[in-house]
Amino acid sequence: MEKVGVGNVIYDLRKKIQQAQADLAQLGEPVSDIPELVETANLIRSNEYLQKANLKQNELLDTYEKYSDALEELLSTVFEIQNDLKEIVKEQSSLLSKPKRTVSKRKTKASKK
Repeated sequence: MEKVGVGNVIYDLRKKIQQAQADLAQLGEPVSDIPELVETANLIRSNEYLQKANLKQNELLDTYEKYSDALEELLSTVFEIQNDLKEIVKEQSSLLSKPKRTVSKRKTKASKK
């Protein structure tokens, strides 16, 4: 049950993903060439845009990786709980079925006498 805090991690990572996606969308498209500026100025602006977009995309990929890892950990915990529950049900089922067999055998022996 120590892995319950994973839910908070997933929530925080999901918020980071949403923020990174919003930041990336806010950048919009690269600025189109303005005829009054020289070609070098346009290249500098394009480069700045590409650097910002690359930074946000790297941040987004990193956050998705952490998010995926947290989901895998949570899923692993869920499967462990599921297996534990199956074992408990099997154990309880075997405990319930044993007394019924001995009781029915005793009744048949008592009725024969």
